[in-house]
Amino acid sequence: MRTRAAAGVVLLSIGAVLPSCGPEQPARKPETHTIVMEGVAFQPASLTVAVGDSVVWVNKDPFPHTATSKGVFDSKEISVGKSWQFTPGATGELPYVCAYHPTMKGVLRVTAAGDARR
Repeated sequence: MRTRAAAGVVLLSIGAVLPSCGPEQPARKPETHTIVMEGVAFQPASLTVAVGDSVVWVNKDPFPHTATSKGVFDSKEISVGKSWQFTPGATGELPYVCAYHPTMKGVLRVTAAGDARR
C-alpha cells in the first residue's frame, strides 16, 4: 500500500502542474528589411524591426553614402549600386545619418522579438 500511496501523490503533483503548461509558441523567424538610399534620402526614414532581424541599406543614388549611428553601427562607404547589412542585437532607438550628407537622417527602432507594438 505504501507504493500505491506514493504513486498517487506523484500523479496528483503532476496533475497540478500540467494545467499551467500551455502549447509552445513557435519561434519567430527573423525578417529582412530594406532601406533604400535614393534622392539623397533614406526610404523609409523611420523603420521598426525586432532584435535579430536584418536591415539592408541599398544605395540607388549615383554617388556613395553611409549609414552611421554613432557608437552603434557604421557601414563605411556604400558605393553606387551596393548594399550593407546590419543585424541589431539589442532594443533601442538608433538615429543614424549619412556621414557624407548630414541632411540624410533616419531612425531605426529595435523592439524585442515578441513585442506586439511592431
